[in-house]
Amino acid sequence: MTETLELALDLISRPSITPEDAGCQALMMDRLAAAGFRCERLNFGEVENFWARRGEASPLLCFAGHTDVVPPGPLGRWDSDPFQPEIRNGILYGRGAADMKGSLAAMQVAAEHFVRDHPNHRGSIGFLITSDEEGIARDGTIRVVETLEARREKIDWCLVAEPSSVKALGDVMKNGRRGSLNGFLTVKGKQGHVAYPHLALNPLHAFAPALVELTTEVWDRGNAFFPPTSFQVANLNAGTGAENVIPGDLKAQFNFRFSTELNEAIIQQRVTAILDKHGLDYELTWRLSGQPFLTQPGELVAAAQAAIREVMGFETELSTSGGTSDGRFIAPTGAQVLELGPRNASIHQVNECVGVEELDQLTEIYYRMLVKLLG
Repeated sequence: MTETLELALDLISRPSITPEDAGCQALMMDRLAAAGFRCERLNFGEVENFWARRGEASPLLCFAGHTDVVPPGPLGRWDSDPFQPEIRNGILYGRGAADMKGSLAAMQVAAEHFVRDHPNHRGSIGFLITSDEEGIARDGTIRVVETLEARREKIDWCLVAEPSSVKALGDVMKNGRRGSLNGFLTVKGKQGHVAYPHLALNPLHAFAPALVELTTEVWDRGNAFFPPTSFQVANLNAGTGAENVIPGDLKAQFNFRFSTELNEAIIQQRVTAILDKHGLDYELTWRLSGQPFLTQPGELVAAAQAAIREVMGFETELSTSGGTSDGRFIAPTGAQVLELGPRNASIHQVNECVGVEELDQLTEIYYRMLVKLLG
């Protein structure tokens, strides 16, 4: 059993359902301290975080990740206990295997091997680990970054261990992410009897034309790095539960995943214009989950491309697709941010898994990146 697999098994066996950590961070910090890292807990609210650093000089390469996992869902649908990891036919099964305890194990072992082989490496290595990535992400990475910025501790390169790969390890890595903007809409009508619609105002009927326009609007056409901005309704709710009552209100929650062609102010203005055009009586609030960010090809991307080529034997694809990650909190500091991890086909699913060989290959990729950047 390799060091990476052994550590991954230990981490997966800890039921760290967000925002719980279940001792994962203590395990990592003990090992990092033994490798010469200065470790400090940076907990906020109920969220456990830590920052570890080896070295004082620039450049600073930071590994960023999270120990929390999503709930396992119905246990009866798993072929094995999600928190008692099992290996079957070369595949490791367990909640967090791909997202992202396997990656945590790989980055930890890669760093340990690197400092053993290069005790006087240039620059610094950092670890920014949270237990609040799968949750509301309010007291996790964003708060640690604020702390680092306040004391002028600057990250130059950040490698986020999110599962970025699709068909094979390293075939895709994320050099950016779209922004995420949530809208919370209440359309006001007038409750009444379905047999007397002239005495009521159905908010569903009133909102329908505006919804059609919102769903067919071309928000932008994207650019060389980002796909076009998308609008999706996540929830639509109205009704009293009675068959013969016209509802008085409609509530909708929707999301924009937007490119660098737009910003939240422009989106808000355009949505408001559409709602006003249809004469709706409404209330609308917004929550920005993250701005879009993009890391142009540079030292970090080049090191990852070369390491993947050496270990896997093929060229990797740069992508900005998918959801948000904690990279959105780190990129605004000026750091180059890249997401590189195992295949994402099973993340958040029943029987989440990762290839055992994949974990060792990922460890080697991270190790070679450290050599190229700090060796």
